[in-house]
Amino acid sequence: MNEIRTLRQEELLESFALSEFAFQYELTAEEKTERISSTDPNQTWGYFIDGNMAAKLTLLNFRTWINGKSFAMGGIAGVATWPEYRRNGMVGQLLVQMLKTMREQGQTISFLAPFKFEFYRKYGWETYVDYLKYEIPVDKLPKFKAAEGSSIIRVAKSEEVLNPIYAKFAKAYNGMMERDADWWNNRYMKFKKGTAAVYTNAQGEQRGYVFYQVKDSVATIHELVFLDEEARRGLWKFLADHDSMITKVEVKAPVDDQLPFLVHDPKFKQEKITYFSARIVDVEAFLTEYVYEARDQVETIYLQISDAHADWNQGVFRLQFTDNGKAAIVTKLAEAEIPPEDQILGCNIQTLTALFMGYQKAGFMARIERLQGSDELVSRLEHAIPRRTTYLADFF
Repeated sequence: MNEIRTLRQEELLESFALSEFAFQYELTAEEKTERISSTDPNQTWGYFIDGNMAAKLTLLNFRTWINGKSFAMGGIAGVATWPEYRRNGMVGQLLVQMLKTMREQGQTISFLAPFKFEFYRKYGWETYVDYLKYEIPVDKLPKFKAAEGSSIIRVAKSEEVLNPIYAKFAKAYNGMMERDADWWNNRYMKFKKGTAAVYTNAQGEQRGYVFYQVKDSVATIHELVFLDEEARRGLWKFLADHDSMITKVEVKAPVDDQLPFLVHDPKFKQEKITYFSARIVDVEAFLTEYVYEARDQVETIYLQISDAHADWNQGVFRLQFTDNGKAAIVTKLAEAEIPPEDQILGCNIQTLTALFMGYQKAGFMARIERLQGSDELVSRLEHAIPRRTTYLADFF
């Protein structure tokens, strides 16, 4: 008998064993004991054959920022299958079940880190974020000056100190996690060693921080957060003042980062890395929550969405804009209400996700034939979606 369900407490060790095998690591007895006490078995789903766990994944409850608004997000992690059961569609069935579960839980968007982008695209997930990775030799570190009256103080790795700064930074990007105390203390800082330092301006306002580790003459920057240009320059000066003990700095940054233009010699290693995938779980609920671009002329937009794995998303949706275009009343239309084809934009769920996350523009998606409709309708949709850079500083 085949069965998909959440785990029981006594099945957690088997789940850990599958993860160890699939992701090639080993837990100590102490680590297993700790994980058993901190893991909710109801968050892990298994595919069982005759009572034996064949595949599993974990569905985590998160929140993410999109256009400055917090959305409930289902984070999918720990997807694994024993080799003797692979290529039988079990993970696909688990993912379809997760779509139903996330919808029931009010999670209108989902993120995951794909082992293979092509595989998850089959189930509606699409690339939504890239990041830049810099490797800067010590002689090419920025030569910035500190602002008069500013200071940088090393602090304890504290959620109470860092999160207020992080939250302001995160809201400016689409796809950043809204971190709670549990994430900061038990996931983020628990597994990263190093030092935190906070930048304070002359007015006494904390405007940035850096969390980093120096080891083997390399400064690894876990996170560099700044709320203005002054804080950026102050933090980089602080890092450059480590020059006597390091040979290089390694750091990642959003794709809109302009550091190479600001430094005296931008010829250092710069790599663009494609990272996470996203998927709209519930089109009607997500588009209703969404914050649109304010504009004087407010029109109606009709979207025909195809979604092979979530029938509630399949159909034509009408977006009637209100509040100077910043909000929309979203309605899934009955067949008799559907307007003529020349009034409709059509796409699949992956394209819709890439557009509304802000990762791609409607004009580009139309040019590559992933968005169907007239130039006027494409332009109308593009002007309705705010322009924001996507970023994700976390991993799960």
